Amino acid sequence: MGMVGGGPGAFIGDVHRKAARMDGGIELVAGAFDVNPRKSKQMGREQCIDPKRAYPDYETMIEKESKLPEDRRIDFVSITVPNNWHFSIAKGFLAAGFHVMCEKPMTMDVKEATALEKIVKQSRKVFGLMHNYTGYPMVKLARDMVKQGDLGKILKIVVQYPQGWLIRPIEREGQQQASWRTDPKQSGAAGCMGDIGTHACHLAEYTSGLKVQQICADLTTFVKGRRLDDDGNCLLRFNRGAKGILHASQVSIGEENNLAIWVYGEDASIEWHQEHPNYLYVNRIDAPQEVWKRGNDYVAEKSPAAGRATRLPSGHPEAFLEAFANNYCNFADTIRARIARKKADPLALDFPRVTDGVRGMKFIRTVVASSGRGAKWVRM
Repeated sequence: MGMVGGGPGAFIGDVHRKAARMDGGIELVAGAFDVNPRKSKQMGREQCIDPKRAYPDYETMIEKESKLPEDRRIDFVSITVPNNWHFSIAKGFLAAGFHVMCEKPMTMDVKEATALEKIVKQSRKVFGLMHNYTGYPMVKLARDMVKQGDLGKILKIVVQYPQGWLIRPIEREGQQQASWRTDPKQSGAAGCMGDIGTHACHLAEYTSGLKVQQICADLTTFVKGRRLDDDGNCLLRFNRGAKGILHASQVSIGEENNLAIWVYGEDASIEWHQEHPNYLYVNRIDAPQEVWKRGNDYVAEKSPAAGRATRLPSGHPEAFLEAFANNYCNFADTIRARIARKKADPLALDFPRVTDGVRGMKFIRTVVASSGRGAKWVRM
């Protein structure tokens, strides 16, 4: 594994490193960790990698890694920089013959996303997109319950992702995570909706198996002087007649990472909360609520994907880092199969791809367009 981004003070890069290493099948051996070459070298020392492979920039990294023998060079790169760099870095590594794992949102706009989709297909390389929340075992169980028809026809989907950390203009105080997320030059056309609204939309589509077709969105910037939205409310129309509501906010005081989803069908409903991820709630007509608990044999019997994503026995919580690690495990196993010229295990193919990245960028484009037109319905 190589990494671009994740230098000193970075949050998500460190999460990627920890998660990738969790199961012992991936080793970090190279990186261009920061735009400041000195800081990149510093992170290389902290990660105990060869000083010669702590590069000053990603272009040098591509050049030098490409010249190494096949058994020494990186197999894939993980991209954990702000959004405005995703496209060029992914394009460069794919062209050089490396597999790619990329943070979301995938690009800055739909044009870049569709171009990258073509590049991935032409490269014949494995491309993963880190929508980490679909890595949770109980989300996979929910997806499989829907797929197996336990809920009957899906009628309504409600998904939320409220946070409160941006209620003050901390980007003006130099807070690194806030600074780039609220800067349209680095984040793109949306703030809150690009950062966490895309997670909510992807979770809704992944769990339900449906696709959002139309959106009526109302975006707001509550913090004076902020250049991107920090709150948004959307009505959704899915294929097959299902309706939905999506709410995301970063100015909801008291909320931390309260991502949650409810899927309502004609025969039953399911409910999952990211802050309590080891439980899936199932409600049936005229029956007590069922609480399905991660780690039990009955979960793996119902959903082999959930079983594969489980490391610990019941009663030992698994959460955020493990969800990232599950995506890395499936991504890496798919690369191993590609190297061995074998078909990947179907369960290993269960990780977000470039097509999910295109969906995410179309979601952002649609909510921004809808809100800009006074909350009109816009086709996605």
